[in-house]
Amino acid sequence: MTMQWFPGHMTKARRAIADAMPKNDVVIEVLDARMPAASENPILSDIRGQKPCLKVLSKSDLADPEITRAWVRHFESTPSSGPVLAIAISYKRPGETRARIIEACKRLSPKAEGKLVRAMVVGIPNVGKSTLVNILMDRKVAKVGDEPAVTKGQQRVVLESGIILSDNPGILWPKIEDADSSLRLALGGAMADNAIDYETVALFGLRFFLKHYPALLVERYKLKELPASASDAIDAIGRRRGCLRSGGVVDRHKASDIFLHDFHDCAFGPLSLEKPRSF
Repeated sequence: MTMQWFPGHMTKARRAIADAMPKNDVVIEVLDARMPAASENPILSDIRGQKPCLKVLSKSDLADPEITRAWVRHFESTPSSGPVLAIAISYKRPGETRARIIEACKRLSPKAEGKLVRAMVVGIPNVGKSTLVNILMDRKVAKVGDEPAVTKGQQRVVLESGIILSDNPGILWPKIEDADSSLRLALGGAMADNAIDYETVALFGLRFFLKHYPALLVERYKLKELPASASDAIDAIGRRRGCLRSGGVVDRHKASDIFLHDFHDCAFGPLSLEKPRSF
């Protein structure tokens, strides 16, 4: 499944980020801790060049902690064109998150102590960029939402810590070649609902659960036994949740929708969708 999804506003956003990049000292790239590699945008790496980068693995409370620690080590040990630090954060601990990110930005910045540090927040849609800006400001200054592409243009705020912070629209890359990565992005909510096929994405997610987290699947839907396949799992979810058409036929679209929304709502507990190769 190769996904091509690059609407006009993303082309404009890419151009704006590229134009603003030279004016910033540090890039804060927000990743989804459940799928750090899939949510790492190669376009941003190209635009960043040698600029110091802080990789922020957001929503770490929703991911497997051991796997997340492995991802932090992976990013800091992988050769890069510029300095890279990686930290895992939970938005449930805003004070700790604020302190760690401010300290990391100042550590990465080439500017002398006492000078204002300009940091740019970037990332794909729906990884929590605007939420992070709000936490850093300790008050609401950026629009936050649970849909992709909520931020439409650049927003700039000044922190009491001496950091000038800019928030940018989330951008995907024009063509996502890796089938599993594209499906992870769709499963994680990085793509708008009208850009994905519910059943295709649900089948991918359910195959993953059957292999790696079968107990969570059984527990969530109170299944009497583990389904033999992802297709059987959709039918089992549909029957348990009353997604039936006339004649008792399962409405697979509705059943897929239930599974996807449960995943978006983090109803299964902490889990990770991918591991670094070194894990």
